[in-house]
Amino acid sequence: MSRKVLVVDDEKLIIKGIRYSLEQDDMEVDCAYDGEEALEMAKRKNYDIILLDVMLPKCDGFEVCRQIREFSDVPIIMLTAKGEDMDKILGLEYGADDYVTKPFNILEVKARMKAVMRRFGKKKQETSSGRMIEKGELRIDCESRRVFRGEKELNLTAKEFDLLELLAKNPNKVYSRENLLNIVWGYEYPGDARTVDVHIRRLREKIEENPSEPKYVYTKWGVGYYFRG
Repeated sequence: MSRKVLVVDDEKLIIKGIRYSLEQDDMEVDCAYDGEEALEMAKRKNYDIILLDVMLPKCDGFEVCRQIREFSDVPIIMLTAKGEDMDKILGLEYGADDYVTKPFNILEVKARMKAVMRRFGKKKQETSSGRMIEKGELRIDCESRRVFRGEKELNLTAKEFDLLELLAKNPNKVYSRENLLNIVWGYEYPGDARTVDVHIRRLREKIEENPSEPKYVYTKWGVGYYFRG
């Protein structure tokens, strides 16, 4: 079955080149030229992966990524002309899975796409057998990838859920930032350990009553993070 890909960029020549190359690999390619159009298409159709430019008219790529994460965990690779670390961290906070910096080689883009989709497929397979993890007021449904504190459902991004699930399934095991980066984002991921700190901070803001005095996700100073069993 052919993979369904959404390519989002306001530069028509770039879209044309990507589309042609992906279609040579028997992928089904849809195109959007601004952020609002991309959101509408992502809501209407289930894609296997989205290539999303950062600099877009009407609604930038970061905002598009953030809004997509409210209803889907589809893999997203961001295309950016900027290689600064802050851009990478900002994109990851909103739930991007990987980055490719322009100008890029289409073979690199296709290799990254395959790696991200492979990780995503493996993760779905692992969680399909799912179970419920309960600790205090926190309930983690691994099968539906939903998290509750008391009766309230918490809105976690895909990566925030992945981090929480990994830590909660291995209570009291301390993971270094590098380990978490490799397990959750994959060895091919070009980011650094600060990515993990950003996600842990945002995760605590959502699951903890008082993020500065956590009950669930603890810091082992100088080592890493763990879930209190």
